[in-house]
Amino acid sequence: MSCDRFEHPHSRREFLQRAGCGFGAVALAALSRQPLLASAEGLNPVAAKIPHHSARAKNVIFLFMEGGPSHLDTFDYKPLLNELAGQRLPDSFKPPILAMGETKAPLLESKRTWKQRGQSGLWISDWFENVARHADDLTVIRSCASSGINHAGGVCSMNTGSVLGGRPSLGSWVSYGLGSENENLPGFVVIKDSESTVVNGVRNWGNGFMPAVYQGVEFNSEGVPIKYLDNPKGVNSERQRDKLDLLASLNRQFGETRPDNSELEARIRGYELAYRMQAEAPHAVDLSTETAATRALYGMDRDETAVFGRNCLLARRLVENGVRFVQLYSGAGSKWDSHKDIEKNHSKLCRSVDVPIAGLLSDLKSRGMLEDTLVIWGGEFGRTPMSEKGDGRDHNPTGFTMWMAGGGVQGGRTIGATDDLGLYAVEDRLHVHDLHATILHLLGIDHTKLIYANKGRPERIDQNEGHVFARI
Repeated sequence: MSCDRFEHPHSRREFLQRAGCGFGAVALAALSRQPLLASAEGLNPVAAKIPHHSARAKNVIFLFMEGGPSHLDTFDYKPLLNELAGQRLPDSFKPPILAMGETKAPLLESKRTWKQRGQSGLWISDWFENVARHADDLTVIRSCASSGINHAGGVCSMNTGSVLGGRPSLGSWVSYGLGSENENLPGFVVIKDSESTVVNGVRNWGNGFMPAVYQGVEFNSEGVPIKYLDNPKGVNSERQRDKLDLLASLNRQFGETRPDNSELEARIRGYELAYRMQAEAPHAVDLSTETAATRALYGMDRDETAVFGRNCLLARRLVENGVRFVQLYSGAGSKWDSHKDIEKNHSKLCRSVDVPIAGLLSDLKSRGMLEDTLVIWGGEFGRTPMSEKGDGRDHNPTGFTMWMAGGGVQGGRTIGATDDLGLYAVEDRLHVHDLHATILHLLGIDHTKLIYANKGRPERIDQNEGHVFARI
């Protein structure tokens, strides 16, 4: 940081950062028992930062059901839907714009068994019997809305706030805003449940116009979570350190004439992170140290739940070791998409995640981690009450369900509502922009102040449209 900057500071925090070459910020960080403000860093862009206000959550685990799970068959009970099954959508409803364009399709009943769960009496279907045991920990948001009507736009919107590619992901904004709690592990990790490609690919966890250091790091879905972590055969730690030092020196010489090349700086930091991870990551991702009872809790002893159970347990270990944002994909390749035979499709997928998610919530709670770990469940949109191809449902971005648990969120309640058939959000409608603003708020970030200047334009994750929903 330069000591010869004479422009007027805009806040007390900026004054502390600039006064005496930043020693005021050092004192502030010490008094608050937090690391030095990363906005005063100049050296490490992912250093831990002081939030704007008191945070209720420190970490996030985002359980992303790619393809669009049906809220009408899981967490949003609509008795009228079964009463009117086989009939067309009433004339009183505004005709929706459908992704597949099927018109005048009859309403499709929900074949699930519904019960009120926990002391709170939340309605949850038999597809999530195990998650239902945690009903009193869940805040079910039944009034979500998105601008993305197809998978490409929907997944992009839920991850970045825009239906168009090229913007930073939510995890990247969190990394930019809060930095990392552990310099020896990535601050943002993504894990899929198969080798299939998520729609839009790596753009879903990309850095967009931010420096590449804020992008998500993808871990393997099978086998060793992190490839190439061990030194090559015949290369000891001392030799590896010498190689990295030489490479960093050459890269920095090259980068001195190209200060805007964030990819190069991210590559340098990536090499250094990989070197540090060789010491810490093997312990963080070593699931063999977990007891048989813990692995069974996550469903790792059953074929249909083993993969997602492993990923949920790995997510717990990662946040336990300071990873700020972990995103798990279920159904990579839009497998939750159910234009036909929703019973077969959703039954299989719900069985694969129900036990692991319940195990994750139980484990976090027993370890005292659920208090400051925000767990989010949902997809890019929901499904329509009208049928498609007789036994499936089309995309529904106009009203769908997500839920949150932990992270200071009050459980055992619902937020908002869709209409009587579950097509449109009609009460406390929360657009993706509002969801993102609210998630950042729970992490102690004021989304109106988390700004990145891109080509002279001040950018925010919500594109200046989101509002914090204070009642979450």
